[in-house]
Amino acid sequence: MKPLFFIAMLLFASCTFAAETKNDWEQGTSLSDELIKKIQEAQYQYKKCVSDEMQKPDYQSLESRDATGKIIKQCEPSLAKMRTMYLSEKVPGEVADRHLKKMRLQTIRNVLQNMMYGEAARKAGQQK
Repeated sequence: MKPLFFIAMLLFASCTFAAETKNDWEQGTSLSDELIKKIQEAQYQYKKCVSDEMQKPDYQSLESRDATGKIIKQCEPSLAKMRTMYLSEKVPGEVADRHLKKMRLQTIRNVLQNMMYGEAARKAGQQK
């Protein structure tokens, strides 16, 4: 009888926990047009920083993964500024972090791909 009661309580607790976590994402936030423009400007600055860093000749001599890591680290303060903007508008930290993580991962993929293409082109040119 005790194992059956324990299983029933465990199932009930997991359903309750799932409902609570679901509510965190259902709470809507309303961002002002001013904040949206600020975030778009910060995104532009972040992408511009990454693009400017990629153009520097210092990274051309490095292996593509190392260069990508250094480029991303140089531009990380832009993301921190965006996170501060989100939190000042009462956006839940999970939502802000999720958006920033998504943007960071997309940027890393793009930078790595471009650096690998550049590295392959340089090696192809050296072999001729």
